[in-house]
Amino acid sequence: MSRESSAMRVTVVGCSGSFPGPESPASCYLVQAEHEGRTWSIVLDLGSGALGPLQRYVDPTTVDAVVLSHLHADHFLDLCGLYVMQRYHPRGFQRPVPVWGPADTPQRVGLAYYGHVGTAVSEFEFTPVHDGSTFVVGPFTFTARRVNHPVEAYGYRVECGGRVLVFSGDSDACDALTELAADADVLLADTAFVDGRDDERNIHMTGSRVAQVALAAGGVNRIVLTHLPAWNDPEVCRAQAAAVWPGAVDIASPGLVLYL
Repeated sequence: MSRESSAMRVTVVGCSGSFPGPESPASCYLVQAEHEGRTWSIVLDLGSGALGPLQRYVDPTTVDAVVLSHLHADHFLDLCGLYVMQRYHPRGFQRPVPVWGPADTPQRVGLAYYGHVGTAVSEFEFTPVHDGSTFVVGPFTFTARRVNHPVEAYGYRVECGGRVLVFSGDSDACDALTELAADADVLLADTAFVDGRDDERNIHMTGSRVAQVALAAGGVNRIVLTHLPAWNDPEVCRAQAAAVWPGAVDIASPGLVLYL
């Protein structure tokens, strides 16, 4: 879709899986749309190493929300840095940044920064999500589904102006993800594993499993493979998806902008 006709745009800030790589920080995606005379900005995940490059695109203290898929370090840890920006910026504290995520997000952020549980982090306004949660931020409507990962983890369907972004978070293929992905304009999907190398199940997807989810969901327009660890060859992941998916297969990279 062209920039002129897009309802929302997604900037890939970080797409490295499990840890920051030499070319990319860990999981972070900036979702934006024009609404009511201004740009609304949502950050999907704020993983390790992501806060620095996020500042190329937006002042992190001004974002309308941070939405977390789960509480592994490569998906939430840079909330600690955002806490520092919020608390100690020379211009003074402005307002709490809304954060949606698993129920124990406040405790985990406090533990990560302070080293113990129990210290309130008032620089954020936390709202827990659960399987089937829906919430609205400006022009964006979110639907959360519990997905297939060893910890409490969510995939999100983000709808805006008739367009649909689906973010798998970290997940192996599962019915919840298939349901989320139906008729998505973009399926942005975890591809940390490689067929023939990674035999574990119920953790991450391979390129072929991303493609199978998209086909089973029906109506998916575009798949974008992301969360690739530095040791993955992106072209191997692309080829494994392309063997199943009839359309083009895109690979996420830092700075890539998707217009929906």
